[in-house]
Amino acid sequence: MPHRMLVLSAILIGGGASLLGLVAADEPAAPAADITPPGATEMIPPPASESPRWALVERRNLGGNTTVGGTVVPLEEITFTAQMPGNVEMIAGNEGDFFKRGATLAVLDEAALRAQRQAALAAIANAQATVRNAEVQYQREREDPSPKQGGNMMSQMMPVPFFGGDRETGVTREATLHQYRTQIEQAQGTLVTAQAQLREVDAKLEDIKSIAPFDGYITHKHVNAGDTVQPGQPLLSFADMNHLQVQSDVPTRLSAALSPGFVTKVKLDDPSQTVVMARVAQVFPMADPTRHTVRVKLDLQEGAPAKAGMYAEVLIPQPESDMGSAPVIPVAALVYRGGLPMVYVLDDRDKPRLHLLRLGEQYGDTVSVLTGLQGGERVLLNPSDAN
Repeated sequence: MPHRMLVLSAILIGGGASLLGLVAADEPAAPAADITPPGATEMIPPPASESPRWALVERRNLGGNTTVGGTVVPLEEITFTAQMPGNVEMIAGNEGDFFKRGATLAVLDEAALRAQRQAALAAIANAQATVRNAEVQYQREREDPSPKQGGNMMSQMMPVPFFGGDRETGVTREATLHQYRTQIEQAQGTLVTAQAQLREVDAKLEDIKSIAPFDGYITHKHVNAGDTVQPGQPLLSFADMNHLQVQSDVPTRLSAALSPGFVTKVKLDDPSQTVVMARVAQVFPMADPTRHTVRVKLDLQEGAPAKAGMYAEVLIPQPESDMGSAPVIPVAALVYRGGLPMVYVLDDRDKPRLHLLRLGEQYGDTVSVLTGLQGGERVLLNPSDAN
């Protein structure tokens, strides 16, 4: 009997504990303290039918730095064009093939030029023969004057002194010598013309070959072997891919800090968003009258993981200027299309619209916006996840 009483007591004690646990679970938990830091981006709840999250675009005071987009370009790049009509006889390789300086990259058919060269050589030989003949005739006339031709009947019937004797003989002889000297000069002019034609043909023979002026790669083939080309038609593009630059069109108000030799940071649009150093190589002396920008070229440091055509961002310090406030958005709201930064903005009808941006400096998880937003808009966070 005592044993049963002990078992009953244990059951009652266990049931009471369970009941107390249920009562404690039904009590509401104390509200958690608001840990949102002051000045953080306000989160806008999405519509009930949508899962994406939206953030309100704020305006904040910026520091003295801004970012301008640019493009990675080769330090040296040329496009070979046809200098004469003809057929393409040879193209040395394909896109991406490397060639040393002095290598022949393209050749046009030279059969027509070879025929022109032979004609020019024949013209030179004929002109030289004409010059020699004119010189011989002139020398003969000087040493052995030709007998006077013609004369009228009166001069033959009357005595020579009656008509002045030989007073006109010197004038006539000088005119004859002048005629022979003129023939020599004309023959020499013909010779010079023929020699100039030969030099022109030889220059064209050199132009039928496209020679690499530096070590580089074929970046684009415009024609293939066997194609017929006309003067001025592109053959191929060739570039030095081992030395790269960033080319950027900087607004004139931001270009004051840039001068040749100035070193700044450049962020590349590679998977790692690599930041490298670059030195200003050239600042164009005149601004674009339409876009009001100044073109700047910066030499990238050696070994930078960049490729020609890649998008890049140049950090431009503005320590002495008051940049004021600018829109700031979370980095998570950015989406890139063709290497350009964009963001989805919610319009008045709650429809997302894609806006192209020009970004400024990044501050932790946020980035300033130079153009594309005014502040107060709602932007989509993590657009890749929403898609």
